[in-house]
Amino acid sequence: MAKSKHDKVANRIAKKENVKYNKGQGADIQSSRRAIEVETAKTVDDASRQLRGYRKPVYIAGTDDKAVKAALKKYKDTSIGVMRPSGKIVKRSRRGRK
Repeated sequence: MAKSKHDKVANRIAKKENVKYNKGQGADIQSSRRAIEVETAKTVDDASRQLRGYRKPVYIAGTDDKAVKAALKKYKDTSIGVMRPSGKIVKRSRRGRK
């Protein structure tokens, strides 16, 4: 069975963070430095629920440009950061910063 776009992006970023992709509850990618939730344009509204409770920097990684734009618009004035599918940060998280 072919991997979904979500799984491909999650695996790519997890590899970059030197951790494994978590398909269960909570953030898709959890490293010692940050928590990352991978979302499509249709599911971006649900991301904040998945990232609730994390004290370290949290990010939403869009699966494509449309998802990144939707995340930037939705989370503009929040502590949640946004990443491109490559893992490049386009909006820094303000959570967990001193």
